[in-house]
Amino acid sequence: MYQETELSSSPRSNRDLVARAQTGDENAFEALFLQHRQRVYSLCLRMIGNPADAEELTQEAFLQVFRKIDTFRGEAAFSTWLHRLTVNVVLMRLRKKKVTQVSLEETVGGDESDEQKKEFGAADLTLKGSIDRLNLERAIAQLPPGYRQAFVLHDVQGYEHHEIAEMLGSSIGNSKSQLHKGRARLRKLLRDTARVRRGRKELVAQFA
Repeated sequence: MYQETELSSSPRSNRDLVARAQTGDENAFEALFLQHRQRVYSLCLRMIGNPADAEELTQEAFLQVFRKIDTFRGEAAFSTWLHRLTVNVVLMRLRKKKVTQVSLEETVGGDESDEQKKEFGAADLTLKGSIDRLNLERAIAQLPPGYRQAFVLHDVQGYEHHEIAEMLGSSIGNSKSQLHKGRARLRKLLRDTARVRRGRKELVAQFA
């Protein structure tokens, strides 16, 4: 797994590095790789749910950056361009594997069905705040592919539903449904994790 590298990633430093990389400066490209690889890896891992595949996709994403960096015109931040490129790389892999997304008609029960009263795509404050990052990442990895993609693209990466629908080749309604159900599933997973942790603490306390 990639480790975070402490390097400057200010807009100015990125612009300078990109300009140099576009002229073929290999050192500049390596610096961009070191600055952004952890974020790209994290995005790939969240979307694909498998560390080995995430590492492979990270390499593929930067290979695409190397090939396409001349097309970057600075109309958006380099990180935004890079993340969109990464999303496309992951989605291409998912299409090749023919990953089946959960349909709108999927029957859900328990906590997920209780959430139907909420509007699809509405802000979900219960998933914000102080949540153990490791447990959240583990919970995201356990989501079905369709739920996970919608959650990562919307709540993590900030894409709008019409953008997600276009990227995934689905409808806006499907994107909202996937997100809604994904959030409900995440809440259940996080509650289950918290319950297990409390049980362990109580057990340890009994024998302390």
